[in-house]
Order: sequence, then C-alpha cells, then structure tokens
Amino acid sequence: MTQSQRCNRKRTHSPLIALFFLVFIVCSILYNELSIQRIHQDSHHDHQEAPVRYIQPNLFDRKSEVLDRFSKCNSTREYSGWKIGWADPRVKSGRRRVGSERCDVFSGKWVFDNASYPLYNESQCPYMSDQLACHKHGRSDVRYQYWRWQPHNCNLKRWNATEMWEKLRGKRLMFVGDSLNRGQWISMLCLLQSVIPENKRSITPNAQLTIFRAEEYNATVEFLWAPLLVESNSDDPVNHRLDERIICPDSVLKHSSQWEQADILVFNSYLWWRQGPVKLLWSSEENGVCEELDGLGAMELAMSAWADWVASKLNPLKKRVFFVTMSPTHLWSREWQPGSEGNCYNEKIPIDLEGYWGSGSDLPTMRMVDKVLSKLGSKVTVLNITQLSEYRKDGHPSIYRKFWETLKPQQLSNPPSYSDCIHWCLPGVPDVWNELLFHFL
Repeated sequence: MTQSQRCNRKRTHSPLIALFFLVFIVCSILYNELSIQRIHQDSHHDHQEAPVRYIQPNLFDRKSEVLDRFSKCNSTREYSGWKIGWADPRVKSGRRRVGSERCDVFSGKWVFDNASYPLYNESQCPYMSDQLACHKHGRSDVRYQYWRWQPHNCNLKRWNATEMWEKLRGKRLMFVGDSLNRGQWISMLCLLQSVIPENKRSITPNAQLTIFRAEEYNATVEFLWAPLLVESNSDDPVNHRLDERIICPDSVLKHSSQWEQADILVFNSYLWWRQGPVKLLWSSEENGVCEELDGLGAMELAMSAWADWVASKLNPLKKRVFFVTMSPTHLWSREWQPGSEGNCYNEKIPIDLEGYWGSGSDLPTMRMVDKVLSKLGSKVTVLNITQLSEYRKDGHPSIYRKFWETLKPQQLSNPPSYSDCIHWCLPGVPDVWNELLFHFL
C-alpha cells in the first residue's frame, strides 16, 4: 500500500470518529436533561404529597386539658409542620400604626435632664417592686433616673398624670405579658398614683390579673400575666420556673377571656421564647402527645394565634391595641466595649453610638414579629422601644435588687455573675415607654 493510500484511509476514518463522538455527546446531554426533569418532577410530587397543614386557632371545641404548672407531656414527637391559619380572611397586609406621621419619635438620643426627671420618687411610690427598686437596694449612683428621651426632629408630649387619667376615664387599661411588661405596668402606677387620694384608690392582691382602681375616674390599670400570650404551663404569676415549657400554640382563649373587655391593651412577648425548645400541645390532641419546636418557630405560632384574635375580634373604633417590641438585654460588655469581659454591672452612662445594636435583640425574631404585625394593619399600634432601650446599658438593676434565692459566696465575690441585665430600674427606661404610650393615646 502506498503512502497516499494510507493517508486516504486515515482521512476516511476521521469523520466517522468525529460523528461518533458528536452522537455520544448529544445523547449524554439529552439523558442528563431527562434526569434533571425527572428529579424536579419527583421533588414537586413529593412536595404535593406533604402540603402545609393550617390549623384554625382559638376554637372552643378543644380536646386537650387546660394547661397548668403540673401539666406534663406523655410523650414527645418531632414537629409536624402545622401552621396557624388566621380565621378572618378579610385581613389584608396594610399600613400599620408605628408612630406620628410628622416625626419618628423612636429615633433620637438620651439627654441628661436632672431638672425634669425623674417623673416620680422611687420611695414615694407604694406600688414599687423590690425587683426594680435599685436605689433602695444599694445603688448610690442615681444618674440612671435623669435621662430624657429626645427624638431627633420633634418632642415627645410632656407627661401629665391628670391628662392621662382623663384619657382613661371610664376605661380599662390592661398590660398583658411577662415581667418586663409588669415593670411597665408598675411604672404606669407610679406615674399615675400621686394625683389620686389614698382613700380613692385600691389594688387587688398579686394574682394572674392584678387590678389598680381609681374611684374618681371610674378607671382601672391592670396587669395580666401571660408571658407566652397563648395558654401555657407557665401561666402562674409566681410558680412558673419549670423544667419543661409547654404551650397550646393554637389558643389564646384562656387569656382573651380576661383581656377582651379592656379598652386599651398593651401586649409584649419576647424573652421567654429565648430559653430553648418549647413543647407544643395542640388543642386537638387527646393523648397528651407533644411536639417540640425551637423558640422562634413556637413564638411565630403563638403570635399568629394572638393575631387571629386581634384580626377577628377587635373593633379598632372601640379598642386600642399596642404591641411593645423586644426589650434588649446587656449581657456582654464586649459588644459596646471591645476587649472587656463584663456585662451591665457598674455601667453608669448610656451608649452614645447611634444605631448600636447588641446580640440581646434577635433580628430574625424582630423580622417575624414585624411580618405578623404588618398583616394587622392599623388595628395595632407598635411601640418600637428596642433601639432607644439598646442605648441604656446603665438602666438595669444588676446587683441592686431583691433576689428570691440565697446568693452563694462565690456569686457574692463576683458581682457580674449574678447581675440582672434584663429588667429595668425604676424610675427609668420603662417610664419613657409609658411616655410613648401617652403620646399615642
């Protein structure tokens, strides 16, 4: 065979080889596309087989027992994925009340003002709590009492106790929530009580619902202990420190039966959801079988059940509803003073960095709450106290309060180890929360 013939045979084979590889590549591409399509179809099919199930909340035909501090789960399973479906489909996303149209009163700074503040004297308020009476329990530096909140482009309405009572004449003002909301309620009593003669006012003994009455105005200022908003095994105002937290995520009826007759309602809920997983006992459960869910997910269920009540039962022409956003903690001083290893203990002045935000205020929680509240539109006025309170690392009791348990020697030798950097001294930050409430009323 000549050299020319050999070259011709090679040229004949080359197109055949190229064609073979081209066919192979095309077949591979078609196979992969079919495989991807099949995967998407299977995934869509699986999704259709397990749709989200929505539970209508706040129904009276419950099968599970009423929760109390003795309640236990017979067993626990994984979270089923059930969500709360609002009973009132007419509720649309809309503009909600967040403040004045002319000025954002929640954006501002703290100004030292020992001429106008405090608005009352700690020792002269007969309703003061030993948990919040910091000066009584040894805090000698009382500068925390003299700070005034100053919005950037306007002024807050100046507090006037008599005017506030006129707004409350013939009405029930009720605070509903946890110990931080109870602190705001105590602040309100201290702000209001001085203009009511002693023989014209009274208060019921400490209970789940505690009521202050002002006879002259036919008005009450009340506090309802409901730290998780929905029914729970932590609804005892005294004995609520339990190993296992159980909620009925689809019902606020136990609490709403007490708050539904109030004219002005002030709600809060946050810190109790930050203490680990929560057990869910649905109203339809007959055998005491609970599900377990993280705090944020459980709070969203509870907020949705609460929002269902607001959406379906509330007439905004007859009632005002406020929701107080999360109260920040100051547990790690490294967040405002890098390199330090303390907390709020021995802090004497506010943080002066505008926009400061600590890890004690959880952004995913705030976004979830904002999403729920936005669907309620103008039915709820939001008191956004989070940012303004973030600055007040100096406002907590730290060691200057009554502690219910006996402190150990190693704790006493290390004050930051038992400092309360969650609650607030009075007079102090919660007074401003009530000035904001007064401003919007």
